[in-house]
Amino acid sequence: MTADRLVVGSSGNVSARAGDLVAVTPTGLPYAELTPELVGVHRLDGTAADAPLAPTSELPMHLAAYRLTDAAAVVHTHSTAATAVSLLVDELPALHYLIGLFGGPVRVARYATYGTDELADAMAEALDGRTACLLGNHGALTVGRTLAEAYDRAVYLEWLCDVWLRATAAGRPRLLPPEEVGRVTAKLSTYGVRDARRDPE
Repeated sequence: MTADRLVVGSSGNVSARAGDLVAVTPTGLPYAELTPELVGVHRLDGTAADAPLAPTSELPMHLAAYRLTDAAAVVHTHSTAATAVSLLVDELPALHYLIGLFGGPVRVARYATYGTDELADAMAEALDGRTACLLGNHGALTVGRTLAEAYDRAVYLEWLCDVWLRATAAGRPRLLPPEEVGRVTAKLSTYGVRDARRDPE
């Protein structure tokens, strides 16, 4: 995340779910010092199962995302463009067909203090029916069926936010109509997915 400029310092956090357990990065630890044994495991109610360090302060937000979706991974970033867009609008509109990766325009959750249940609730409202949301005056959150998918969505979301900022700085962007957003959302839902009937591997 640091190399891709999705976080600064020790900001942002990542989790992955297996059954009723969630592995999540600890709070305040520089990523260069993070090793597998320092990643804590917590239950869906937030209690520690095997956690040598305190979890990220955003554990409530991660757990809310798992309660709302069938995701197996959550990525929370403080990337520059996504954070900037979260200061300006209530949603990132359909400026490019890649918005279909998220199920449509990406909503911005109302601002709430980091690490609180209020932020988790605001995030859940914005994420409903989507695979990403922006967090007002804060950053972004993406979910996925795998950690790789959630991470890729974070990268794509940052790119879309950057494009939106550049386009609106230059003029009034043309947006895709809702019917096209529906079409590309359906197409992208199977993009890169192998057909088991032809490729059982």
